[in-house]
Amino acid sequence: MLYFETSFPVRYYETDQMAVVHHSNYVRYFETARSMMMESWGMPMHKFEKDYSVLIPILEVYCRYRHPARMGDVLTVSCAIEKVPMARLRIDQKVVNQDGELCAEGYVTLGFIDKDSFHPVRCPEALLNIIEKHINDR
Repeated sequence: MLYFETSFPVRYYETDQMAVVHHSNYVRYFETARSMMMESWGMPMHKFEKDYSVLIPILEVYCRYRHPARMGDVLTVSCAIEKVPMARLRIDQKVVNQDGELCAEGYVTLGFIDKDSFHPVRCPEALLNIIEKHINDR
C-alpha cells in the first residue's frame, strides 16, 4: 500500500458559528493532501497536466463524518492507495485531529482524460511507475 500524510491547522474561515469545521471543508482537506502527495513525487498538478496533457477529474467522492474538527485543532490528512490504477485511481483518505480522533474518512475515485479531447485515457506511465514503486517499496 502507498501511504502519504500531511498536517495543518484548522483556519478560522473553515469553521461555522459553532467553531466547528464546516462539512464541505473535509473534501478540500482530501484535495490538499492529494495535491501535496503529487508534489512530494515531483509531479505537482499543474506540471502533470502540462507535461502529460492529462487531466484528473474526480469521478466519485465519499465522506463519512465521525468527530467534529474545531478551531485550534491541527489535522493530519492521509492518502492511501492499495491498487495500481488503469483507467481509475481510488484514494482512501482520513482526517485525524491532534488527539488521534478520527474526524472524517472516505475515498475519492479519480479518472484520467485527455486535456484536449476530454476522452478517457489510461493512467500516464510516469504516474503509474511512481505508484507502482511506492506500493512495492512498502
